[in-house]
Amino acid sequence: MVKSRVDWIRTSDPLHPMQMRYRAAPPPEPTRKFLSCKRVANVTAFYKNQPIFAKFYLHLMKILLKQVFIADPLSPHNGFVKDILITNGIIEKIDDEISDADERIQFENVFVSTGWIDIFSNFDDPGYEFKETLETGADAAVAGGYTQVFTLPNTNPVVHNKSQVEYVVQKSKSLPLKILPIGAVTKLCEGKELAEMYDMYSSGAAAFSDGTAPIQSAGIMVKALQYVKTFDGVIVQMPIDKSIGQFGLVSEGIISTRLGLPGIPAMAEELIVARDIKLAQYADSKLHFTGVTTARSLEYIKRAKDAGLKITCSVTPYHLFFCDEDLQNYDTNLKVNPPLRSRDDMMALREAVKNGLIDCIASHHMPQEWDSKTCEFEYAKNGMLGLQTAFTAVNTVLPELSVRHICSLFSLNARRIFNLPLATIAEEQSAELTLFTTDGESVFTKEEIKSKSSNSAFIGKSLKGKVIGIYSKGSLILNK
Repeated sequence: MVKSRVDWIRTSDPLHPMQMRYRAAPPPEPTRKFLSCKRVANVTAFYKNQPIFAKFYLHLMKILLKQVFIADPLSPHNGFVKDILITNGIIEKIDDEISDADERIQFENVFVSTGWIDIFSNFDDPGYEFKETLETGADAAVAGGYTQVFTLPNTNPVVHNKSQVEYVVQKSKSLPLKILPIGAVTKLCEGKELAEMYDMYSSGAAAFSDGTAPIQSAGIMVKALQYVKTFDGVIVQMPIDKSIGQFGLVSEGIISTRLGLPGIPAMAEELIVARDIKLAQYADSKLHFTGVTTARSLEYIKRAKDAGLKITCSVTPYHLFFCDEDLQNYDTNLKVNPPLRSRDDMMALREAVKNGLIDCIASHHMPQEWDSKTCEFEYAKNGMLGLQTAFTAVNTVLPELSVRHICSLFSLNARRIFNLPLATIAEEQSAELTLFTTDGESVFTKEEIKSKSSNSAFIGKSLKGKVIGIYSKGSLILNK
């Protein structure tokens, strides 16, 4: 989608008292190319010979994905290398060799899975479009391999009623992926009074959370858990007790002491995890913890799962990749909430991903404008970009993960937890796909960032693997 420019052109107008008037400048040339088979004889050759394009759309009747490894445990073709023929958004045929197509797409050692889902991203629209918009957030998500994204309610106005949910749903219809708003649990995300969750659910809210303002009141939380149980909804909580270490900047420990920065104790997270598990048990309702960072929190969650409670959890890619030792240069891009924990905690998180205790990878995509990060560490705002580098970061630090496990972390588990329609790679099914490779390494650069902001600690890092593209809403979108 071409974005309108915010600058203006002055033109003479003798009728105006200042003899000047303003009109909007014409939009810039599109950065995406809509291709047809009449214009481009071979998409793969075109793709390789056009490095200036960050991505392009391909709208054709029949698209053939040649010799892709199908990674979908629900598919009868799981684990096989096949040709996939997609016609008008439907998987028409899967076979060893298919030749009839309008366009053929082929890359080496490519896996294809059901489309990836991110369950915790802040797109800042409405109200904070100077950080991110739905359009730029969608660009980043597509580049990261996502076909669906849950967006946080912490906007202005807050997404706490059906009209705000409908705003996001309607505005995202023209975008190349599905954007599913998370409805606020409480009005204005203030933690005082329950919002109209059933109305938001009926209008398209995928889950409920106060997002970056975690619910502090146990009474409000248990009421919310009881409320969503009536329609099998899910509460998403980022476990932080804001009354403990409320002025903290980094995780409390040796590194915070060495840096001379006030710390946030691990207890601030663990108390909320323990409390909310008890509340979810009492309400017999679904609760998802996101941004889990400590080993003890993982112990609590494991006990809850072993007891059969409806508890699930997710971890961010950057908590798997970095620890508090990486803060010693006061890099404000690493100032996040929850904070980066100790190396032992980081290793415990990695082990929890490998053994299946962690259900999902949540990007916690938090764009911040230049001013909010280019300042003293104390005054910098929390958050970093996460959508584009989520897969490559996880694949770099956990190269031993099987492709099946990657698909569960990025797609299958989220569909199960949040009651989303199941997708599978089979004939006569809708095509919602992510194409990726686990091989090769590349250095992530600032020029690759598709978000409106650029606050990423992964710039300059060598990351393993690559997202080739997605097929979503009837369009194939390939990355550079």
